[in-house]
Amino acid sequence: MPRRLLPLVTRARVRAFTALALLSVTATACGDAGDLRGAGPTPTAAGPARLWPELPPASSPAFDIGEVDIQVVKGVGVPGDDIREVDPVAVVRAEIARSPGDYEGPKARYRGTNSRMEECGRAGDGAGCPVLEPYYRDLTGDGRPEMTLGFRLLPGEMTAVRVYTVERHRLVQVMAYDDAVSSIEIAGQSVILRAPSEVPGYQYRLQWSWDTDQRAMLLTHDEMLRTGERPDPEYPPRTPSRTPSASPR
Repeated sequence: MPRRLLPLVTRARVRAFTALALLSVTATACGDAGDLRGAGPTPTAAGPARLWPELPPASSPAFDIGEVDIQVVKGVGVPGDDIREVDPVAVVRAEIARSPGDYEGPKARYRGTNSRMEECGRAGDGAGCPVLEPYYRDLTGDGRPEMTLGFRLLPGEMTAVRVYTVERHRLVQVMAYDDAVSSIEIAGQSVILRAPSEVPGYQYRLQWSWDTDQRAMLLTHDEMLRTGERPDPEYPPRTPSRTPSASPR
């Protein structure tokens, strides 16, 4: 997002004008001629240096990291096109059925999730149910809520985070991410996750935002922050560089 420099520049000019006016009055009272004096040499601004300009620009990505993950959820209806009426447990069961190798069998990575689905009620309110409470917020800007759903990937400390919307009377998954998350929040049209870093004292902050052209939530920011610190608004976050551990499918 571009930095809003105009108000800051305007205030800086006002302060500078006021300071010059006071300096002029003081100098006149002391018998000074009131001429402006230089403040000394100004450091030369250093612009960005482009490295290896002779390298040809890439025409296609080297890796497919699943930036756009759009899937129609089969077998789960949307009564009245109201996403609040969708059963979140049925949504997770549909994902398990779609990827049985990850959930079913004694050697499956997330076999614990599948075995504990039996403890889920319709809304995932069972004591041992791995499905978390869904949240509803308008993430696409169309005035209708989307469903942000999470469920535990067991055994282990991984959490699956999914976002669903309704298109043409169908439930559509527009975001999928799995990680050992520290916190999850929604801000505006973005889903923000924080995850522990391998570097002591740091954590990752990953932000997915709705993209109208792609009709999906895209990973727009990926940054490493000191634990407990917020991003500095004066310095925009860098573009994504850390390969997200997206759904293992």
